[in-house]
Amino acid sequence: MLSAHSKAHVDCVSRVLRNAEHLPQLPVSDLILDSWRRSMEQHHLDPGSLQGPRILSQNVLQECRERSELFLRIASEEVARLHGRVRDADYCVLLTDAQGQTIDYRVETSIRNDCRKAGLYLGTCWSEGEEGTCGVAAVLTARTPITVHKRDHFRAAFIGLTCSAAPVFDPRGELLGVLDVSAVRSPDDRRSQHLIRQMVVQSAREIEQAFFMSSAQGYWVLRAHNSPGYVDSQPDYLLAWDDDGRLQALNPAARQWLLQSFGQLPEHIGQVFDQQVLHRASDESLCLLHGQGGRAQLHGRLRAPRRMKRTPARRVLTPAELDPRLEESLRRAVRVKDRNLPGLIRGEPGSGKEVFARQLHQASQRRERPFIAVNCAAIPENLIESELFGYVAGAFTGASSKGMQGLLEQADGGTLFLDEIGDMPLPLQTRLLRVLAEGEVAPLGASRRKAIDIQVVCASHRDLDALVTSGTFREDLYFRLSGARFQLPPLRERSDRLALINRILEEESLACGVSIHLGGAALECLLGYRWPGNVRELRHALRYACAVCEGNLIVLSDLPEQLLGHGLNDPADAIERCASPERQALIDALVRHRWKPTAAAKALGISRATLYRRVHQHAIDMPGRGQT
Repeated sequence: MLSAHSKAHVDCVSRVLRNAEHLPQLPVSDLILDSWRRSMEQHHLDPGSLQGPRILSQNVLQECRERSELFLRIASEEVARLHGRVRDADYCVLLTDAQGQTIDYRVETSIRNDCRKAGLYLGTCWSEGEEGTCGVAAVLTARTPITVHKRDHFRAAFIGLTCSAAPVFDPRGELLGVLDVSAVRSPDDRRSQHLIRQMVVQSAREIEQAFFMSSAQGYWVLRAHNSPGYVDSQPDYLLAWDDDGRLQALNPAARQWLLQSFGQLPEHIGQVFDQQVLHRASDESLCLLHGQGGRAQLHGRLRAPRRMKRTPARRVLTPAELDPRLEESLRRAVRVKDRNLPGLIRGEPGSGKEVFARQLHQASQRRERPFIAVNCAAIPENLIESELFGYVAGAFTGASSKGMQGLLEQADGGTLFLDEIGDMPLPLQTRLLRVLAEGEVAPLGASRRKAIDIQVVCASHRDLDALVTSGTFREDLYFRLSGARFQLPPLRERSDRLALINRILEEESLACGVSIHLGGAALECLLGYRWPGNVRELRHALRYACAVCEGNLIVLSDLPEQLLGHGLNDPADAIERCASPERQALIDALVRHRWKPTAAAKALGISRATLYRRVHQHAIDMPGRGQT
């Protein structure tokens, strides 16, 4: 039964939606009113619902954070700074991705439980289709800063909250995510939120600027403002162009300024400023710039392109290094790659299913065409249809005026990788089956179908046979998708762990610009750990160790805490065993000779049989016993 407050809210929403055109004064803004209408009429949500927001599973949340890794890393410092400014007033800070999924979160311990009960927590999803009118959803729709204060919320579950949020855009004008500051309790007067909203907007602009400068390392970059005193601290305009003068990136203010000045975005920096004047300015010197055609003058600082550190290409393990089961799966996959057979990859989360699919794509005749990866579990159910199939202009309220090309069309001629296919909703399974059967796709709102040619590769860690039996996965779709089946072993069962560790360490060393090595005890811990997160967890562990190690040697204490005590049984016992000089000499020799027993035994001046006996005595977990 609804409380009096909840019932009053439901009555208010219903009355306003019924009589909005006749009321002399609306209790909410037009933007909120439009969102209420969509929440009721399009999303069919219940304003009296007291259910909290959907929360992503740990695996799905981890994947969302990985996809937004650069955004998270750049935003982290500003998110912490903003929380430091608002925490004494009992506000928490949320950062979401472009789908409204909370990927970073800061809150004081004293109010953590209250915030969690209210739905303010890591992994919560705030799309309008799921939660109705709220701060994040309003920004996702309107793409402008907004405060959704208490009863502005559509659902009764959130009418006690106040949320001030602002969008964060990338240098090409695409939405990166939403920065939100929320409180469980606040004054009823919405004017109390004006200062909070200004703080959120300023922090969002700081994140945008930092992301812009990071993304535009290889370009000429101009920071500009009407006043010289703000060029460095708060530049209004950011523009980036390549050596040929072609504009490559703009921040939102520069984009708006150029559109107003030219009616469309110019393609070349020479259309905006005198290029000779620009390039006469020395790197990082303050200069006065006059816009072409008598347009407004700006003060600016020009930065020349920086030499970007090249991201190393991921080295592929040779057949001799690969686990035999993985090598056999890849060999079979390559043999059937161009036979127009859909593939189904089974394996635990993080076991490398997408990497396997990409290798298959690169070995196929479609290698020059797109490889489009879709995680069916990470896209909200109400958005996955429009993401996959796209939509035409005006297909639904809030749709882009230009429409959107779906991922199926984007993959035309190439490979479509559907990860976690077992989480695809049944209605979408039916539509996907029709696309695969007919080779045609119809965007939402379109009257005509379009022919497409795609190679489908799917993956799942779930038992699809069991899902078919339970009726949650279509049997006909299952058989259409599983023309060729491949099983990837978990990392803990792979015999190529040492080669994989060496390969990842080489990549991280190249990225750091320093050759980093593993100490014997650290390597033994990595080899003995069971890796529930598989290759993804291994990569993160080595990246962390490379970041915190002193010099160029990773020791046991540099590894993440969750690894310590697992790879070496009891921590106290591990310390005692590692202290043995003979044991350490054995490990050092094995590491130096890549765990090849014959070479290590020769270096130590002992026989191979003696080496094996001492390895057993000291409980050294030695990979690849078959090596020589």
